[in-house]
Amino acid sequence: MDGMTQADAARPASAGAPTVLRVLLGTQLRRLRESRGISAAEAARAIRGSESKISRIELGRNAVREVDVADLLDLYGVTAVAERESLLNLAGQANQPGWWQHYQDVLPSWFQTYLGLEQSAELIRSYDTLFVPGLLQTEEYSRAVHQLGAFPGTETDRMVLLRKERQRRFAAGGLRLWAVIDEIALRRPVGTADIRRRQLESLLEVAAKPGLTIQVAPFGTAPTYAAPGSFSILSFAADDLPDVVYIEQLTTALYLDKRDHVDRYAQAMDHLIARSTGANETPQFIRAILADIPGNEEPL
Repeated sequence: MDGMTQADAARPASAGAPTVLRVLLGTQLRRLRESRGISAAEAARAIRGSESKISRIELGRNAVREVDVADLLDLYGVTAVAERESLLNLAGQANQPGWWQHYQDVLPSWFQTYLGLEQSAELIRSYDTLFVPGLLQTEEYSRAVHQLGAFPGTETDRMVLLRKERQRRFAAGGLRLWAVIDEIALRRPVGTADIRRRQLESLLEVAAKPGLTIQVAPFGTAPTYAAPGSFSILSFAADDLPDVVYIEQLTTALYLDKRDHVDRYAQAMDHLIARSTGANETPQFIRAILADIPGNEEPL
């Protein structure tokens, strides 16, 4: 089966979100194509598409019709019934909508991709320079962040609800978060002093929870060559799924999965972790920041 065992083919049923299923399907299709020495141009002709369409399918960026998968399997000479059925079933599962489809009215398509990856990730390592990570934000802090973007009130309400649903799923287990937060992000005046105080107190409450590690990168210890801005590295339990680096921008996002790119960001993350507070030191560091907020002069 060209590197894919029967167990591998069956695994997608429990892999999670449709985004990740598409990535897994694309990985298998690319392996089949390359093992046969077939070019992307030839594959594109088989499904009456373009090379860019083949690229999007193999990267898991697009949903793929089962008829296209069947045509590709014909081209690749895959005749074993069990293997064909596994891949066709995977295509069907990958086309199912995710839970976040209920928020499509406020979600850009590029962030829907991230939600699918987040739902199925085993571990997320993040470095945040602007704000507290979304999975750790209080409701009022989250609202204040969205208000900075001048979104309409109803849209802000929907985005806050979406973030609460993400947090609920994170709290249910299955995902580990290792968050390195820049000190500047914790000191940034988001909302009122009370909002920021309660956000920091919330971080203190959750810091010791299983599956969560919080570190603070003190001001001046994270040189720009190591990390020019915020980024996340998502890792998955399935062996066939590569780590993905997520970099959010104002109107789009980058998803990097090439090994040399991921390795470079992993090195930057290791650098930041080594120069940030240890997990046992983080609470005291946050208390010191709390003491600087007006109206809370003494550490908790």
